[in-house]
Amino acid sequence: MRNLRIVVVNTVIDQVDENDQVLHEQAERGKALRIGLLEAGYNLIASLPADLYLPERIAQLQPDMIIIDAESDARDVLEHIVIATRDERRPIVMFTEDDDTGSMEKAMEAGVSAYIVAGLQSERIKPVLDVALARFRQEQKLLTELSDTKLKLAERKVVERAKGILMARHKLSEEQAYQKLRSMAMNKNLKLSEIAQRLLDVEELLG
Repeated sequence: MRNLRIVVVNTVIDQVDENDQVLHEQAERGKALRIGLLEAGYNLIASLPADLYLPERIAQLQPDMIIIDAESDARDVLEHIVIATRDERRPIVMFTEDDDTGSMEKAMEAGVSAYIVAGLQSERIKPVLDVALARFRQEQKLLTELSDTKLKLAERKVVERAKGILMARHKLSEEQAYQKLRSMAMNKNLKLSEIAQRLLDVEELLG
């Protein structure tokens, strides 16, 4: 997956005062991240500040993955990321120096796929991103399966209710009601649940 389109969100300061050790370390972290991405062959399409315009910029760029480069507390940037990925989820990797368990839990709740503390070495970038991507895809698969299961249960309930109406109205057995529904669906070229929902809608209109 080397052709991943990646956006890096920086919470650190790019302008370095040579006499400020903290700022110098922040700059080195950002440099290591960019080097690691380039060496692994990833497509780094933008490096964005963690500001109010972040959701809009992410919506415009449509990256495949978001990497957060955070020195410490990143609550604000996580809020922006949540907004930006609310309708279209993406794998999110967070490199930080914050080893507080509470911060990690909040990050994971916000949708972060991998929370890496004090691990921003360029040679570690690719394996970390590979794991984050695999985890994200597994989560998406589970969510899709859960959504499909809920949909099937809802459709089954609709069909059962429609069968009940036909059984009461036409004095049919359950099997006869099912076959009648099936025949109606085939004639209208609709799914069984769709014709069942139409029958329920008509029943509701008629009172």
